[in-house]
Amino acid sequence: MLVFKTSLKLKKFLNSKGVSVGLIPTMGALHTGHLSLVERAFEENDYVVISIYINPTQFNNLSDFKNYPQNQKKDISLLKPFSKKIIVYIPENKEIYPDGIKSNSYDFGSLDQHMEGKFRDNHFNGVATVVEALFKNTTPNKAYFGEKDFQQFKIIKSLVEQKRINTKLILCPIVREKNGLALSSRNKHLNSSQKKLASSIHFTLKKIKRIYDQYDVNELEKIFIDKIEDSKQLKVEYFCIASENDLIPIKNIVNNKNFRVFVAVYVGQTRLIDNIKLY
Repeated sequence: MLVFKTSLKLKKFLNSKGVSVGLIPTMGALHTGHLSLVERAFEENDYVVISIYINPTQFNNLSDFKNYPQNQKKDISLLKPFSKKIIVYIPENKEIYPDGIKSNSYDFGSLDQHMEGKFRDNHFNGVATVVEALFKNTTPNKAYFGEKDFQQFKIIKSLVEQKRINTKLILCPIVREKNGLALSSRNKHLNSSQKKLASSIHFTLKKIKRIYDQYDVNELEKIFIDKIEDSKQLKVEYFCIASENDLIPIKNIVNNKNFRVFVAVYVGQTRLIDNIKLY
């Protein structure tokens, strides 16, 4: 395993090898979901670069940024069992923000107007800024993202198209705990009781998928909220059914269209997101 802190040395090494590169952008606090991306990336590339960088500009809450879980030693230990051709890229702020920590401004149309974009001001500008910098600094052939952050994936896809970045994006399935809870670095903030309660998020999403053709969107939202908030420790921030193409919320479900349910739920003080494809 190799660890780089500067893109200059990283690109020099990769260029000397003349190999295909897969990139997995992360903010650390690695878990099994990240490792599944690593496994997929090794199937398709000679070298795999995992970036670890907690990006300040994608947080709209300073305490959330400060409390974001981090343990680089543990992260690196999780990656050691993989091939020697794994590279950990841990950039400092100046590597990502050479002109000072400030996000770029992008136009993503409707993609960043709803769900996370509505409740997290400037979040996707921050995400796009760091991902654009990571693509520039690592020049990957492919980049891998988890389906849990489907809206983020659509944003990055738009970024790649707008900037004509020569990187193929790969969307990988959500990895879940045995109880159905989507794996997330934020799960580390949950105790065992909260994790058990949070499993109702996926359980209820599956119920919505089974019955979505029997109710209108408002009724489905009420069914979801009533079930989730049956526990006083859970609070729904949003429930949204949107087209996968433009991420615009819908009022009526039309068969043979690609729709997805997006939710954000607070479990105590911890905010979790999840989604499920309807059709």
